[in-house]
Amino acid sequence: MIPETAFILAAGLGTRMRPLTNDRPKALVEVGGRALIDHMLDRLAAAGAKHFVVNVHAFADRLEAHLKARTDLDIVISDEREALLETGGGLKKARPLLGEDPIWAANIDSVWLEDIDGAALKALSSLWNPDEMDAALLLARMERTTGFDGAGDFFMDGDRLRFRGEASSAPLNYMGVHITKPQIVDGVDEAAFSLAKIWRELAPKGRIAGVVMDGDWMHVGDPAARDIAEGRLAVRDR
Repeated sequence: MIPETAFILAAGLGTRMRPLTNDRPKALVEVGGRALIDHMLDRLAAAGAKHFVVNVHAFADRLEAHLKARTDLDIVISDEREALLETGGGLKKARPLLGEDPIWAANIDSVWLEDIDGAALKALSSLWNPDEMDAALLLARMERTTGFDGAGDFFMDGDRLRFRGEASSAPLNYMGVHITKPQIVDGVDEAAFSLAKIWRELAPKGRIAGVVMDGDWMHVGDPAARDIAEGRLAVRDR
């Protein structure tokens, strides 16, 4: 089942991206001549998403104006001007806009080049089974990752995910895109919390699955990473 609704997490302050975010939200930093949020919107639209919910906080008016110009897409705003709510809190606030069916959820600082265009999100939606999982994550191999300064996020047992835990490193990184049941946040009392908190509770129960992308993932988290991604896209487009 391909989700028709997507939640785009665009409310972050983008402090690591300064000075590029001194006058704009991180979502409007450009890579390859296009805003980061447009890269993600277009990816998800091509994968089958028809309705988009975008949360806003920093430079919210500017981001809203940009999104209003996207007349090709059905986009509504989840307003987080009053307070940052993190990933889980943002999803919880947006719940009335998202409905009850499974959704795409995505960060905006993720750009990638696939060995076969469109295969990654197709594989993720093919894996998704709401009877057997509560979230399905798109993953990149550590050796095909740039701009990520961690030691890896997950191990994979079949298609089920296990957090790195006390291990010194893990081979797979979360790419910032997943399919989830929106109800995953319904039992959390806090206003601001991370989705990873919920995943850590569900993974040992076999409820968090994943697909590994065949391609190169560029985490665009700071100006240096943005420059690397810009260079990679330029080589591709020659």
